[in-house]
Amino acid sequence: MKPRDKYLKLVAWSEKDQCYVGSVPGWIGDCCHGDDEADVYRKLCEIVDEWIEIYRKDGRPLPRPTNRNYSGRFVLRAGPEMHRALAARALSEGESLNAFVIKSLKKAVMGNFR
Repeated sequence: MKPRDKYLKLVAWSEKDQCYVGSVPGWIGDCCHGDDEADVYRKLCEIVDEWIEIYRKDGRPLPRPTNRNYSGRFVLRAGPEMHRALAARALSEGESLNAFVIKSLKKAVMGNFR
C-alpha cells in the first residue's frame, strides 16, 4: 500500500466548471480538473504524493487519514418534526424508515461520487 492510499480521493463532475474536479476532503481542496475522469484521478494521486513528500521534507506530521473502514451506521439528529415526516412518508411508500432514508440518500447523493 502506498501512503496516498490512506487518503480518500474524490473526483466529481462540477456543473459550475463543466469538468471533473479532484480533491482530498479535509486536506487538499479542489486541486485538479479535466474532461477525463481517470486522468483527473491520476493527477490527483500525483498531487497527494507531492504533498506527502513536502510534509516529510518539512518534518511536519501528515494529516490524519480519512480513508478508513466504515461500519455503515451513523446517528442522524433530524429533530422530531423531520423524524415524524420521514416516518410518515416511509409508511406511505410501504417501506421501513431506514430503507426509505437510504433510498432517498442514494438518490440525492451517490450519483455525485465515484
